[in-house]
Amino acid sequence: MADLTCNIAGIDSINPFWLASAPPTDKYINVVRAFKAGWGGVVWKTLGEDPPVINVSSRYGAHYNDSRSIQGINNIELISDRPLEVNLREIEQVRREWPDRVIIGSMMATVDESAWKDLAIKIANSGVHGIELNLGCPHGMCERDMGSAIGQVPEMIEQTTRWVREAVDIPVFTKLTPNITDILWSAAAARAGGAHAVSLINTVNSVISVDLDAMAPTPVVDGKGSHGGYCGSAVKPIALHMVAEIARSAETQGIDISAIGGIGNWRDAAEFISLGANGLQVCTAAMLYGFRIVDDMIAGLSAFMDSKGYRTLDDFRGLAIKNTVNWNELNMNFDSKAVIDQDACIECGRCHIACEDTSHQAIAFKVARDGKRSFTVIDEDCVGCNLCALICPVPDCIEMRPVKNDLPYLTWPEHPKNPLGEI
Repeated sequence: MADLTCNIAGIDSINPFWLASAPPTDKYINVVRAFKAGWGGVVWKTLGEDPPVINVSSRYGAHYNDSRSIQGINNIELISDRPLEVNLREIEQVRREWPDRVIIGSMMATVDESAWKDLAIKIANSGVHGIELNLGCPHGMCERDMGSAIGQVPEMIEQTTRWVREAVDIPVFTKLTPNITDILWSAAAARAGGAHAVSLINTVNSVISVDLDAMAPTPVVDGKGSHGGYCGSAVKPIALHMVAEIARSAETQGIDISAIGGIGNWRDAAEFISLGANGLQVCTAAMLYGFRIVDDMIAGLSAFMDSKGYRTLDDFRGLAIKNTVNWNELNMNFDSKAVIDQDACIECGRCHIACEDTSHQAIAFKVARDGKRSFTVIDEDCVGCNLCALICPVPDCIEMRPVKNDLPYLTWPEHPKNPLGEI
């Protein structure tokens, strides 16, 4: 059996699956249910002292696909609206009852050194394993000069991280906002401030939909709506990119990564680990399917590792980084062509329509005397874009087959058509 234990920021965990700071980690009863289900740790919902927090109703909006499956959730909920003393007392109780599980205390404060230090000390005294600095919330709190109002300014990220590092002697995680031009600016600032790890991504600033009857963004609160934080499977590509950038950059070497963003199954987890994540945080999937989803994640990740011969997470952690390069380092001489499996084809014609209307007119369409439709690739016109393979509803019906050639690996800076010899 694969060993799923992990260590992040010096903290040992029975598995890499933690619940992120959010409604599922808001109170004792939720956290205990999560631990009974098998989660390795939780990041307690963000705590604060001032100003007071009052949440609104409603708080969530959803982005659906055509079958009404939720692809993402937008929330306009703020940090914990429960008294700080109650939260800290419950953290202490859970720590006593579940000594083998990890609790990280998430916190947020105004831009004031004493506010950050005083709150960090109170949270640390509750027995948490580490503290996560919420510098990413894109709604409500940022209007109060908190959350992403700090997380979008590298100098403030470094300063805030340093304040907390000076105040406590437990690991500090700096949670980063994706609502910034370059995530490396934020990650490097957190590293400079002494963070043991970065957590990313926080939610993406968004308006998820508009109620065309109320003529207001959803969720509608008494006839009006607002921007909020977008999360769920739809943000996974953004999170993967940002995690990879931090893992492969010389500016951020040595800092651990707690990956967040669209993790809903074992494959998502494995992808983030392969790009250098030391641990994982999950929120939306648990809200949609309940805490028992961690069973499938653990079983699936274990089976994957067994099938590949990976004994521990470290055996494949970061393996995809060496193959994650800038565009100008790709091989310009590599070529591939689409090949359609005629036996598997259901004659829907989607590949032909997409290629004919929006690509390179490289799929021929014929109708036989018996009415059977056939679709074949015109090799000389196919550029290997793989749009047809992506939209085909039949798995593996269209294969992108590499073209054998003896040409050398050629990057764009080396290409004779590059007038500058660089990019």
